[in-house]
Amino acid sequence: MIEELVIRDLGVIAEATLPLGPGFTAVTGETGAGKTMVVTALGLLLGERADPGLVRQGQPKSSVEGRWLIPADGTVAGRVRDAGGDLDGPELILSRSVSAEGRSRAVVGGRSAPASVLSDLGGDLVVVHGQSDQVRLRTSVAQRAALDRFAGPPLAETLALFQEAYHRWQGHQADLDRLVDEQEQRTREAGELRTAIDEIELVAPQRGEDEALGERAERLGNLEELRVAAAQAREFLSAEENLDDLPDAVALLDSARRQLERAGEHDPALPPLAEALANAGFLVADIAAQLSSYLAGLDADGARELEVVQERRAALTGLARKYAGGIDEAIDFLDTGSARLLELDSDSDRIDTLRGETDAARQSTDDLADRLTGIRLAAAEALGTAVTAELAALAMPNASLVVEVDGRAEITATGRDTVKILLRPHAGSEPRSLARGASGGELSRVMLAIEVVINATDPVPTFVFDEVDAGVGGAAAIEIGRRLARLAETAQVIVVTHLAQVAAFAGNHLSVVKDSDGSVTASSVRQLHGDERAAEMARLLSGLPDSASGLEHARELMNLARTNR
Repeated sequence: MIEELVIRDLGVIAEATLPLGPGFTAVTGETGAGKTMVVTALGLLLGERADPGLVRQGQPKSSVEGRWLIPADGTVAGRVRDAGGDLDGPELILSRSVSAEGRSRAVVGGRSAPASVLSDLGGDLVVVHGQSDQVRLRTSVAQRAALDRFAGPPLAETLALFQEAYHRWQGHQADLDRLVDEQEQRTREAGELRTAIDEIELVAPQRGEDEALGERAERLGNLEELRVAAAQAREFLSAEENLDDLPDAVALLDSARRQLERAGEHDPALPPLAEALANAGFLVADIAAQLSSYLAGLDADGARELEVVQERRAALTGLARKYAGGIDEAIDFLDTGSARLLELDSDSDRIDTLRGETDAARQSTDDLADRLTGIRLAAAEALGTAVTAELAALAMPNASLVVEVDGRAEITATGRDTVKILLRPHAGSEPRSLARGASGGELSRVMLAIEVVINATDPVPTFVFDEVDAGVGGAAAIEIGRRLARLAETAQVIVVTHLAQVAAFAGNHLSVVKDSDGSVTASSVRQLHGDERAAEMARLLSGLPDSASGLEHARELMNLARTNR
C-alpha cells in the first residue's frame, strides 16, 4: 500500500504531498491543474521512461518519493534486499529524480539502483490503468494477459512448465537446423582436417627436433674442416706419428719436468713446480686422447647423412610453413585438429540424438500447450460469466461479455491460443470485438469490471485509475464509483476523476488546486473534509462551488455514497 507520495517540480506541481493510505482515494481538480501528474509521478516510481520535459520550468530537476507499507518477509522486500536496499521498519521508500538535461537517478530502499529495478518491483506493487490501457484492452495480447491473470496459479504454473519446454524445444531445433544446414561445410572441413592430420602424422615431428637437426647439419656440412683441425691439434699436443721428430706439447712438458726434478735437490722451490708440470702433462695427454676419440667418431659417410638430415629438415620446414609457423604449432594443430575431427565425425550421431531430443521437447510442448488451452477455456467461461454480472451492476444490464479461446497451428512462447474478449451489447445481438463494439464509456466499464473480477483470483495491492470514468455519466458513473469502492475493500484504489458521482464513494478525497502569479502556475494538493469537500463536489457537478443547489446536491450524493459504500 502507498502511504504517501511527495512530488517536487514535476510539470505544473511545485511541491505537493499526497496522503494516500488504505481504501479508496479520489484525486480531483480543475482542468490543467496537474491531476495527471499524480499518475505520471507514480509511473516514474514504477520505472517508466524519464522525460526531461516533465521538469518544472526554470528548475534543475524534478523528484518523486513514495512510501510503501509492505510485508517485511514478502517477495518485494526480498527483491529490494537483492538490489542492495532495505526497509525502514515496515516502510519501503522509493525515489526518482529527473534532471532538466535528462539524467535520471533511482533510489530503492536507500540504495541507488537502475530504473529497471523499479520496473521489476512495480508489477507487484501497483497496477495503473489510464485511457491508453483502455486502448490496449482492444488488443489480443492484452486480452490474453487478462484471461491468464484471472486463471490464476494453475495457469501460471502450467505456463512456466510450457515455456521451459518451449525454450528447450526451440534451442534443440536451432542446434539441429544449424548442424543440418552446415553439414556439407562440416563434411568438407572434416576432409581437410583428415588430410592435414595424415600429413603431420606421416612426418611425425618431435618438439625441438628442428633445432637439433640444424646443429647436426652444421656439423656435417663442415666435416673435413673439423677433421683437419682436430688432427692437427692432437699432433701438437701428442704426436702419434712424428715423422719430422718435432717435439709435441706432452714431450716438452715432460722434458721441463725432468729438468726441474734434477735441480730440485738444490732448491726446495722447484719440486712443487715440477709436480705442477707433471699435472699439466697429464691434462694435455687427456685432451689429446679426447681428440683421438673425437676423430674416431667423425662419420666416414658424412655426405650421405647430411643428405638425410637436410631432407628431414625440409619436411619439417614444410610443415612449419603450412601449419601456423613452427613445429610446435604443427604438433599443437595435430592435437586440436584431432579433437575437432572427432567432433565433426560424430555429426551424424549428434544429429540423430538432437532429432530425438527435439521431437521429445516438441511433444512435451504440444502436451503442455493443450493443457494451457484447457485451462484457458474453463477460465474464459468463468470470466465471461463473472464480468457479465459486474456489467449489470455498472448500468449495462443487457450487455454480456464473451471470451473466446481459439487454437492456431503455430506455437508461440505463450501457447497456441488466441484470446478474444467480445461484447454483446444486448441479448440476441452478435458478440463484437471491443475494438469495434464498445464506446469509450463502455470500454471503461468493461475494464473496471474485469479488474474487479480478476482481483478475486490475482490480487494486487494498489490500483491506479486515470479517468476510468471517461465517457460515462449519470447512473453509470454512480455504479462505477460503487464498484471502485467495492474493489477498495481488498486493495488500495487511487482514482483520478472529474466526476462527482465517482469521487463521492472515496474515503479519502484529494484536490489538486491551481494558483497563478501571472507567469508560473504551481499546483498543490489538499486533503478535503466537510464543507471543503462539499464545495469541490458541487464544482464537479455544476462548475459552481458556492451554488446552494449545487452544495445540496453534493451533500445528497455524498450521503448516498456513504450509505451504499
